[in-house]
Amino acid sequence: EPGTGDANADTNLFASSNQSDDNRLLDLLRGRLVYAASQENSQTLELNRQPVRRLWDTDPSYGSIAFDPRTGKVFLQDLNLWAIRIFDRMTNTPANATRSEPERVIQGKNTELQFNTCMYIDPLNGDIYTVENDIGDSIKVFSQDASGNTAPKRNLKVTHRAHTITVDEQREELFVSVNYPPQVEVYRKTASGNDKPLRVVTGESTRLADVHGIALDQKANELFVNNWGHISQYNVAGSGRFEEPSITVYPVDANGDTAPLRVIQGARTQLDWPGAMFVDPDKGEVYVTNSVGQSILVFGAKDRGDVAPRRIIKGPKTGLSYPSSLTVDVKNQELWVSNLGNASATAYPLTANGDTLPLRTIRSAPANKVSLKFGKTQAVTYDTKREEILVPN
Repeated sequence: EPGTGDANADTNLFASSNQSDDNRLLDLLRGRLVYAASQENSQTLELNRQPVRRLWDTDPSYGSIAFDPRTGKVFLQDLNLWAIRIFDRMTNTPANATRSEPERVIQGKNTELQFNTCMYIDPLNGDIYTVENDIGDSIKVFSQDASGNTAPKRNLKVTHRAHTITVDEQREELFVSVNYPPQVEVYRKTASGNDKPLRVVTGESTRLADVHGIALDQKANELFVNNWGHISQYNVAGSGRFEEPSITVYPVDANGDTAPLRVIQGARTQLDWPGAMFVDPDKGEVYVTNSVGQSILVFGAKDRGDVAPRRIIKGPKTGLSYPSSLTVDVKNQELWVSNLGNASATAYPLTANGDTLPLRTIRSAPANKVSLKFGKTQAVTYDTKREEILVPN
């Protein structure tokens, strides 16, 4: 190693995470040079050696999808390469093509995109909202025509582990789900900087538990929230427990420790790592991505208890692979889904059911791609008996 004079010094190095330089972790994740300190002599060293080999995915991993009804463009959030890729809704990757190229890409250090998990496109002016789920603790807002290494035009600091966003355009309110502590924060739509939420839904009575997807029924004035069911107080030993995944429903103006109006929960629901949701107020239906279930579930908006979905999109013909997010093109009555497992987005008729072929597929990787599905990997270890690398995400 440069500056050490000791060929074995690298075995005792660990990456520095000094708060005085928050970019070091980002540099490490992006493959740039980083600095480390030796545990033996506390010297600062520059790490620039090449790895023996690298296990990584060079294709996008699409964790979120959004649709611009003004322009007919599909926006895909890339968790792996930290980018937003924009395609036309009519893009349909030929079977013999390696991939479809986007019309433009938002990507680069100035964008401050990291582990962003949800997008919202303003239907009035096309502004692009995107929330960061890891160390960024923020919502970035880009202009409608943003491209390349462009800085966001607005930044809102939010609670750590913010995950999903949606907007009540009538009330001009921005809703933000937070994984833990489980809560839903509500801000002014135009909030920025260190603005505080107008109200927060949180507490034991809410039955929130590892919150993920949220959606609004603006006709019924209701807020839908789905929960993975993991509950704990990190500072209280033995407080952790698992409950079944659920969808909880509240008045849109709920505040504080508000009990849900109704709950969808139980074995018949088939909920398994539910994610993004959409409420169709005209049809009275709720669409839910169901990642581990490899499916899209459709419930009635007034369903409650242990109820089976009205429809399920699932099967080998669908092209679904760990569906992570969905959006609806209301004008063309199409359901769009992003697939974390194969770097694709698939479009279906809004009334699709069963093992349905997609109308179109946008691929950003070769056909039959199987993504590594890395997501915020950390604390990798090695099982010497099975000779396996274990990667927590």
